[in-house]
Amino acid sequence: MNRRTRVVDVLVVGAGPAGLAAAARLAATGVGTVEVLERERHPGGALRHCHRSGSALREPPRTVGGPGLARHLAGAAVAAGAVVRTGVTATGWAGALTLDTTSPAGLERITARAVVLATGARERPRSARLVPGTRPAGVFTAGELQQAVYLYGQDVGTRAVVVGAEPSARHAVRALGRAGAEVAALVTTEPWPRPGAFAPGRLVAPVPVLGRTQVTGLLGRGRLSGVRLRHAGGRETTVACDTVVFTGDWIPEHELARHGGVALDPGTRGPAVDAALRTSATGVFAVGDVLHGGEGSSRAVTEGRAVAAGVLAHLSGAAPWPGSRVAVVVDEPLRWVAPNLTGAVPGRFLVRAGRRLVRPVLVAAQDGVPLYRRRLPGTLTPSRSVSLPGAWVAGADPAGGPVRIGVGP
Repeated sequence: MNRRTRVVDVLVVGAGPAGLAAAARLAATGVGTVEVLERERHPGGALRHCHRSGSALREPPRTVGGPGLARHLAGAAVAAGAVVRTGVTATGWAGALTLDTTSPAGLERITARAVVLATGARERPRSARLVPGTRPAGVFTAGELQQAVYLYGQDVGTRAVVVGAEPSARHAVRALGRAGAEVAALVTTEPWPRPGAFAPGRLVAPVPVLGRTQVTGLLGRGRLSGVRLRHAGGRETTVACDTVVFTGDWIPEHELARHGGVALDPGTRGPAVDAALRTSATGVFAVGDVLHGGEGSSRAVTEGRAVAAGVLAHLSGAAPWPGSRVAVVVDEPLRWVAPNLTGAVPGRFLVRAGRRLVRPVLVAAQDGVPLYRRRLPGTLTPSRSVSLPGAWVAGADPAGGPVRIGVGP
C-alpha cells in the first residue's frame, strides 16, 4: 500500500482551542512549517457545539459563542501561516516523531522536529458509569446533547434530568431549554451550598436541585421513562423523564500518547508534563484537555500559547530535554495536579479536589520538607480547579522523592 511521506517542523495533533492557539503562536514566530491535524470535518473541537456566551480571549472579540471562538482561533492560526488539515486521523507512530495518518486523500507518514499533542478529552459514557438499568433511548452525555441540539437540530425529548454539577451541567440545561425540553431536576452527589434552584441563565427557567443525591437506575425499555434516585439518608424516589444527561467525569483522549510510549499521570490520566508542557518522550509536548479534562477554553488557549516557548527552546537546542524529573502528586482528598513533573521552567499548577473543601490549607512538601503553604480564601469543589503559583518548585531536590500536595491543618 502506497504511503506518502512528508517532513514538517512542528506537527500539532488536534484542532481544538489548545491546538489552534499553539499553531498560531508557533507559526507567528517563524519557526518553520506548522501543521495541524484534525479528525473532524471542521476545526474548533467542542467549541463548535458550545453555544454559551463568553470568551477565552484577552483581545477582541471579547464576547463570542463557542462556534464564533472556534472560527476566530482557526482563522488566527491560518493567518499566522499554519496549515490546518481537517478529516485527517493520526492512527499511530512510525518513529519517535513520525506519525502515520489516514484521510480521504490516502495514507501519509509525517515526520516532525516537534510534536504537540492536543487531542482533548471526552466525557465518560453512561455504559462506563456503572448505572444499572436497560439501554433505552434518551440517555446522553452533555457533549452528545449539545451536538444533537446545536449541530443537528435533533429531538432530544420533552422532560429531562441533568446529572452533575460541573459547568457542563449549566450548558446542558441551556441546550435542553433551546430544544424546548423541561428540566425536571439537576441531580448531584455534592452538597448544594445555596438553597433553592439552579439558575442557568435568563432564557431558561430555574431548575430544582437535588444535592447529595445519586442516580441508581434507569427505567424504561424502548425509551427512557424515568430515573431512580437515592438521597442522603437512603431514601429512594423516582423522577419521571424521557431524557437524562450525564455531565462531567472527563477522560483525556490519551490513546495516541500512550501508543507513543508517553508516560501518563495516574491522577489526571493524561500525559505527565512539566511546566514547559514537555512529556516523557523527547520532542513531544502536550496541551489542553488531554492533560486533565474538564477545564474551560480559556485554560486551553493559555496552555496552547504557552507551549510555544518550550517548543522554540527545544528546536533551537537552548533547552536540552530533561532526563529524570521529580513527580508532583496529590494526597486525598485532592484528586489531581497538573503539571505533574518538576522542571527548570516555573509555571502555575492546577489542583482539583475530590470533594468539597471550605477554605482549605494546601501544603506542598518533599520528603517531609515544606515547600509551599497557602490557605485558599473560598471553597474548592470537585467541579472546578484552583491555580497555584509554581515558584516553590525551585526548592525541590532533583534527587529527592516526589513532591506531595495535600491539605494541611
